[in-house]
Amino acid sequence: MNPVPKLLFADPKGRVMEHPYLLATLRSGEELVPPQGKPIPLPRDAKLVHLPGRLPVGLNPDTGELELVREMKVNGKTFVPTAVGAVLPPGYTRTFLPGELKADGPILPQWAYTAAAWVGEGPVVWALHTDTRSHWEPERYSTPELKELVEAHMARFPGNRVLSQLKTCALLYRCFTSQNIFYVRDEGAIPASVMCNARCVGCISDQPADGPPASHERMDDGPSAKEMGEIGLYHLEHAPGRTMVSFGQGCEGEPLTRWKFIAESIRYMREHTSRGSININTNASLTQGLEALFDAGLDAIRVSLNSASKGLYEAYYKPVKYGWEDVERSIALARERGAYLALNLLLFPGVTDREGEVEALERLVRKYEVDQVQTRSLCIDPIQYLEVAREQGAGGEPVGISELLRRLKAARPGLIIGNFARGLSERKNAAGARKR
Repeated sequence: MNPVPKLLFADPKGRVMEHPYLLATLRSGEELVPPQGKPIPLPRDAKLVHLPGRLPVGLNPDTGELELVREMKVNGKTFVPTAVGAVLPPGYTRTFLPGELKADGPILPQWAYTAAAWVGEGPVVWALHTDTRSHWEPERYSTPELKELVEAHMARFPGNRVLSQLKTCALLYRCFTSQNIFYVRDEGAIPASVMCNARCVGCISDQPADGPPASHERMDDGPSAKEMGEIGLYHLEHAPGRTMVSFGQGCEGEPLTRWKFIAESIRYMREHTSRGSININTNASLTQGLEALFDAGLDAIRVSLNSASKGLYEAYYKPVKYGWEDVERSIALARERGAYLALNLLLFPGVTDREGEVEALERLVRKYEVDQVQTRSLCIDPIQYLEVAREQGAGGEPVGISELLRRLKAARPGLIIGNFARGLSERKNAAGARKR
């Protein structure tokens, strides 16, 4: 007989325990549902986390009824338990959220909370291993020599404001893409902008006073074209293998708001080397600026979106002086110009996989021959996002995250589903490569 997934809860000190008889429940959008599908063992480098102010909800196996757990007694001590979820490492995509209900408590910090349970002798999570490539494995990062590498690179480019920001991101926030600049490998970050023309509800670098704490502080001084260009050029010339620089990081605003400076930096890089790839992570709001970047030598674009439906997209991004139509216009331009076209799809179980939302994404992927969908579990308090998504976007019943990804692959043969960017040598079958 297969062991059943037991409900997890935490005591006031954050210690995680399994419930003596209740089964775990899962959240899919507004609904709490019984355990379903096949969970996987808690991945290495994943962490169980407690959710302050959230009460766990279990399933009674005898009655089939949901039970809200308001009180627990362990070792003679009675306390109010908190719900438990998991935070996954890179390369995994969650399929369900933790089964919980809000009690008295704060807005949760910005993590992608994943449903977890206890099965047999260990914890499990509801997630997919969506990218098995090993170059983003956590043990390759935050190594003992990193601080020395940071200081050496800063001495190489004294006073460079790009490196001043990346030093903080690499050492304090442990951002992998920032660390790559100092390791001189793979995809390296080039933050460019302090400004943004969106007010994303889940922005990780800028939150209102009554919002959750931002994951990190946004850079406060936009670097010059020369500063960006010299850091990018060094990386392109010296990084082996999968060599790439990317504008548009979590520690900044929208890079297209500084497209003139970025275009100048790209021209500088391409005047000195043809190695590697130059990518931008963007909300794709300013088509004119994007066109200038393609003229300068940009060859890849990763467009962030939570939906291909105008209503839900704009409810979350809260765009300023642009709209969904501008985003789609930029996607069309990227395809026309032969760029490698990826979507940074912010996934939220029970919303992104609603039937109408899936159909809208299928149309987008098919129409513009999207090369890759990079799945990103949306880092936000689930209740906060549900308030944004309520009565927004395309409706219908959720089909499940696995089915969503299957249908996207069917919509565009050759589509890559994965969490990490692809280098030049990995794009041979891309639609953009065929156009070029």
